[in-house]
Amino acid sequence: MIHDMMPGTEEQLQKEMTSAYVGIDPTADSLHIGHLVSVMMLKHFQRSGHRPIALVGGATGMIGDPSLKSAERNLLDEATLRHNQEYIQKQLAKFLDFDSDAPNAAKLVNNYDWMKEYSFLNFIRDIGKHLTVNYMMAKDSVKKRLSSESNVGMSFTEFSYQLLQGYDFLYLYEHEGCRLQMGGSDQWGNITTGTELIRRKLGGEAFALTCPLITKADGGKFGKTESGNVWLDRRYTSPYKFYQFWLNVSDEDAAKYIKIFTALSQEEIAVLEAEQAAAPHFRPIQKRLAQEVTIMVHSVEDYEAAVEASNILFGNSTSEALKKLDEDTLLAIFDGVPRFEVSLDELKTGVKASELLTEKAAVFSSKGEMRKLVQNGGVNINKEKLMEADAILTTNLLLDEKYLLIQRGKKNYFLLIAK
Repeated sequence: MIHDMMPGTEEQLQKEMTSAYVGIDPTADSLHIGHLVSVMMLKHFQRSGHRPIALVGGATGMIGDPSLKSAERNLLDEATLRHNQEYIQKQLAKFLDFDSDAPNAAKLVNNYDWMKEYSFLNFIRDIGKHLTVNYMMAKDSVKKRLSSESNVGMSFTEFSYQLLQGYDFLYLYEHEGCRLQMGGSDQWGNITTGTELIRRKLGGEAFALTCPLITKADGGKFGKTESGNVWLDRRYTSPYKFYQFWLNVSDEDAAKYIKIFTALSQEEIAVLEAEQAAAPHFRPIQKRLAQEVTIMVHSVEDYEAAVEASNILFGNSTSEALKKLDEDTLLAIFDGVPRFEVSLDELKTGVKASELLTEKAAVFSSKGEMRKLVQNGGVNINKEKLMEADAILTTNLLLDEKYLLIQRGKKNYFLLIAK
C-alpha cells in the first residue's frame, strides 16, 4: 500500500504512538470506493496502535484541489458542506473507532472551523510569506495544469490550495500533535508543502506517506462503472450492486485489491491464491473480497442478501427467495433484461399465459413456440415452472404488487411491469 514516504517516517512510527491524518473533500454526502484506499490506511494505522485523524475539508472543499484535475470544480456552499460532513462521519465510523477512551481513538476535524475566522490579510502575512512562488510552481499538480494543451489555465483560488492544505498540517501539528499526513500519490506535492511549512515556520519535523493510486489492470479508473462511481451509501449504490462490483473484478485486480481492502493476513491470502491457481473458475479470491468489503461497508445481513440475490440470477434459487427481495434489489438484479409493460386491470380479471407472453409482451414470437417450450418444462414464472400454456395469470402472482419475472429457457429473463 506504500507508494512513497519521507525519510524518517518508519523510524517515527516505531518510536511512539503517532497521530496521522488523511484529508477528504466533502464534495458529496457519501464516500465512494475511490476514498476507500486512504480510509483503509487510517484503519490499518489505528489497528497498529497509532491515532488516526480524518479531516473533512469544509474550507478546502469550497475551493477544489487541482491535483489530477483538468478543469476547476464547482464550489459548494456551507450548508451543503455541513450536510455532507455529517453523512461522511457516519460512514467513517464503520471503519474507525471514534468513541472509545483508548489513547488512539480516532478524531474527526473540519478545516472550516479554523479557517472561517482567518482573514485573508493575516493568512498571507502569517503563512504565505514562508513559501516562495517558485516552490509552489514546481509542484507537479501545478506544472501539469499550466502546461496542459486545453489552455484552461489555473485560477489563483486553485493555486492557493496547497497553501491551505499546508496550513491544515501546520494547525494539526500544533493543536493535535499530528506528525504525519497520508494520502494518494497525487497528494505528494500538497503534503510535502505542509512538512516544509512546519519546518520553516516552527522548525518542526513532520512526515509524509502516500499510497499508490489504484487503477484497474486495463488502465481504467478504479471504482468507476458505466453508471458512474461505486458509492458506499446504499442510496446511490445498492448493497447488491456493491457486492457485484467486487465479485466481477478481474483475477489480476482481485489479487491486488484483497491485500488493500481487507484485513486478511498474508497467510489467509496465500491460501486463497493457491485455491485460485488450482480452480480459477470458482473465483475464490473475488468471493472472499466481495464478502469482506460488503460486510465492512454494509453488514452481514446485506452480504447474505446479496449472495441470495446473486443466486436468483445465476443459481437454482426458489420462488421464496425471489419474493423476499425488496424492489430496489429486484430491479438491480434484472437491470438490463428486456422489460414489458402489461395492463394491471387485465391481470385483475385474469389473462391466459399464452396471450400475455405473446400478444401483450413479446417474450415469445408465437403461441406455438411458447406451447412447445412449456411442454418441455422450459418456462418459469417467478421461479416456478409454468405447467400449462393457457394457465390463467392474475395479480396474485405479482412481486411487490407490480412485477412478473419470466424465464425462457435457462438464461433468458424478462421483467413484466403491471401498470
